[in-house]
Amino acid sequence: MAALKGYVGIDIGSVSTNLVVLDESLKVQEALYLRTRGQPIPTVVRGLEEIRRKHPDLTVIGLGATGSGRQLADMIVGADVVKNEITAHAVAAVHLHSEVQTVVEIGGQDSKIIILRDEIVVDFAMNSVCAAGTGSFLDQQAARLNLPIEEFAALALESRSPCRIAGRCGVFAESDMIHKQQAGHNLADIIAGLNEALVRNYLSNVGKGKDIKPPVLFQGGVAANVGIRRALSRALNLEVVVPHDFAVMGAIGAAILAEEEIQGRRPSRFRGFGVTRQDHRTSSFECTHCPNRCEVVEFKVDGWTVARWGGKCTRWEIKPPAGADQPGGAPVQSRGA
Repeated sequence: MAALKGYVGIDIGSVSTNLVVLDESLKVQEALYLRTRGQPIPTVVRGLEEIRRKHPDLTVIGLGATGSGRQLADMIVGADVVKNEITAHAVAAVHLHSEVQTVVEIGGQDSKIIILRDEIVVDFAMNSVCAAGTGSFLDQQAARLNLPIEEFAALALESRSPCRIAGRCGVFAESDMIHKQQAGHNLADIIAGLNEALVRNYLSNVGKGKDIKPPVLFQGGVAANVGIRRALSRALNLEVVVPHDFAVMGAIGAAILAEEEIQGRRPSRFRGFGVTRQDHRTSSFECTHCPNRCEVVEFKVDGWTVARWGGKCTRWEIKPPAGADQPGGAPVQSRGA
């Protein structure tokens, strides 16, 4: 069997960290969905170790990073391209379904809608503060009902008359759910009502005013929930397409963007799997040089400071030099704070 050459995509989110490996024809060879649990650095390291274990002959010819922790991923592994989630999800959707016109993405702590026309993003929106239209809303209610999230999702399909539950706020939804329980409503109807509440919240906040046209792709971890799939399809009165790798579409998009960036023109900036043996740490300190009192974040590799950010001026700022990294090493700027 020939050695695998491919592109790696990393998507660091608040709930999950996803890694994929695409071969040179951009087919998914590996997909990992890992719970971040507030520790993005160990999670990325664990993902890389698992990829190395499963594909010991892998040669990484390009790497892309996305998600809320994309800059951190870049500092850990050395990315060839760092892009926002909107771009990554849109690229992955178009790659899998060139005629897609609407992307619905619902994750653990955020959600977004992307409107495409002729493979070009023409509009988008993301949720701002409230998590009532995200996966964490369902996780909280499943925990309240003492149900595994998988069982919670399946029960919704048994409903014949979903309850009307207030979904504008997670706190109000839980209060309303308790009221429905005390009134003796069927559990399946309550869960179906919660699903519909989440979808209403999403469409009224994130999807408000958007020109939603088919084909509609449903992406993100919440797409695993069959009850939400049904509620979304009913609310839109449209068929909703769920891609095979719905949970890792951001990472797939990042890997595709890496391929577009590299195109065989230069070696990847990926530092090699040796980064998993390095000590990566972040810390912060308060600058007292002026009344702004900026919190400066510091990133260290094996005790060496390789990056700082967070200040309103450039007094403390350090950026790793692009293209200066060696496989298995890390860009070194200064020792200590």
